[in-house]
Amino acid sequence: MEKRDVVIIGTGPAGLTAALYTARANLKPLVLEGHEPGGQLTLTTEVENFPGFPDGVMGPELIGNIKKQAQKFGAEYRSTKVTDANLKKRPFIVTCEDGTTIEAKTIIISTGASAKFLGLKNEKELTGRGVSTCATCDGFFYRDKIVHVVGGGDTAMEDSNFISKFAKKVYVVHRKDTLRASKPMIERAKKNPKIEFIWDTEVTEIEHNASAGVTGIIVKNVKTGKTEQRQTDGLFYAIGHTPNTSFLKGQIELNEHGFIKTRAPHPDTNVEGVFACGDVQDSYYRQAITAAGSGCQAGMRAERFLEEHGH
Repeated sequence: MEKRDVVIIGTGPAGLTAALYTARANLKPLVLEGHEPGGQLTLTTEVENFPGFPDGVMGPELIGNIKKQAQKFGAEYRSTKVTDANLKKRPFIVTCEDGTTIEAKTIIISTGASAKFLGLKNEKELTGRGVSTCATCDGFFYRDKIVHVVGGGDTAMEDSNFISKFAKKVYVVHRKDTLRASKPMIERAKKNPKIEFIWDTEVTEIEHNASAGVTGIIVKNVKTGKTEQRQTDGLFYAIGHTPNTSFLKGQIELNEHGFIKTRAPHPDTNVEGVFACGDVQDSYYRQAITAAGSGCQAGMRAERFLEEHGH
């Protein structure tokens, strides 16, 4: 059985930064990349809010650079998905889909959270070309344009208000006639002159072309069945995220929304020697820079944990 001091499950800016810090500490971390190496940033075009890039940077380029930087100091990457992790005692046992098992003194979980989609044709292919799951990442690109936001919770209200700083008009599409968002968030959105609500309605189709990306949507009133074509420059999904924690099988404490609980201000989980960073433990910020920061914390905590236990 292969033995490692540090196993990092998942990549993205959190896992890759954790790899950088543990590699520089000469811990030779093994990074298990999973089926989506690089995480959601690989689906993003231009990133304009990551410090150090005044002209912006392409998401895949940013991820590639962090990966190379960690690799330079000895981080090893393996393109396999973790199917099981036995965290009942140290060293931990990690099982991968390729049949390998790894004994790990510490584990850093950075598996992220997958944005929920509507299940429409071409929606994932159009991500970054008119379809977005991150208002703070992409809102700026819709200056003086028309945008539709799908959702009825706090995230939808917050995203709509944020996008309205740039867009000419923001339409909130909700399949019910009442919102589940908190009262202050609802009042703020309803007072915004740029925001208009489309009730009892769901998006059934995305219209697009090769050059412009998204050009419009087809919506249906769930009560009357009537359909309507609506012109739009952008379609934002604000219907939540699903943390990628199923492989943990209940061994790590989660909050009510399924995100890993960490012992603030540290990235420690309820299992000693297991740390979490990035979106898998952050349902609030979900930014590349905050993920990278939490990856730094997880890497440093793993190093100190090993020192404290005689490494």
